[in-house]
Amino acid sequence: MQATLHLLSATDFPALTRRSLEIVQINLGYRCNQSCQHCHVNAGPQRQEQMSAETIAAVLAFVAASPQVQVLDLTGGAPELNPGFRDLVKAGCERGLRVIDRCNLTILEEDGQEDLAEFLAAQHVEIVASLPCYLEENVDRQRGKGVFAGSIRALRRLNALGYGVAGSGLVLNLVFNPQGPTLPPPQAALAESYKARLAEEHGIVFNQLFTLANMPIQRFGSLLVSRGQFNAYMQLLRRAHRAENLEHVMCRRLISVDWQGYVYDCDFNQQLGLPIPGRHGNRQHIRELVAGLLDGRPIHIADHCYGCTAG
Repeated sequence: MQATLHLLSATDFPALTRRSLEIVQINLGYRCNQSCQHCHVNAGPQRQEQMSAETIAAVLAFVAASPQVQVLDLTGGAPELNPGFRDLVKAGCERGLRVIDRCNLTILEEDGQEDLAEFLAAQHVEIVASLPCYLEENVDRQRGKGVFAGSIRALRRLNALGYGVAGSGLVLNLVFNPQGPTLPPPQAALAESYKARLAEEHGIVFNQLFTLANMPIQRFGSLLVSRGQFNAYMQLLRRAHRAENLEHVMCRRLISVDWQGYVYDCDFNQQLGLPIPGRHGNRQHIRELVAGLLDGRPIHIADHCYGCTAG
């Protein structure tokens, strides 16, 4: 694995400042039942890092003390593999928060997760599910053999529970990532293609499609470096930068909490080791954080930030 931070640190990306905190994104650990080429977390079945019950309690204490927080965004790895996942979901829902599960779909078929879909539906958890293409060969090339078929089975199961069905109140959004060092196509047009193909060929419905550029960090960044494509990809992101997107980047109203409880401006900064500094310049832990003190603070930027404003 080749690190890319030294290639990203010098940047002319525009300065950003934080607004009022609304979203707490929690990385529950790097263990996952998949090992995807584009994964910016370098997650996989062999990773052992996971958030402890004590740290989960600290996150919930922070949320309880921060009435401006509206959303719990649960990610990983596969966040559902953390033993505290369901208790965290229940606690968030009991507080009236919007709870999002960043789901890879095939987790619904893992041993011990047989009732996961029903649990998510009962709690009205919003699902943001990775499906990087509507073609089987492309998905399996990026995520592993058999992943597309497993994803389709999972989507049908979620649809049967009401997810993605108009009027159900159960939100199912999908995420597209390009296959390699290219930009995603326009979101609206691709969403129409996704909806048509998935409905016609598999009887599947969903709410929205989000298109995301692959980040030049961790597994994907290392792949770019090894193939000699890193600089060309960064130039592509720079050329596609649109200043109006600066108003909508999530880091302005989000914090990312790693599995140990340390806090970052976003999940990508977490993977690059760029934390929000504490009072003495050290890493800020969620136990020590006061939400209101973040307002107006500068966001830690580097060249990878062009990935969030491209296109």
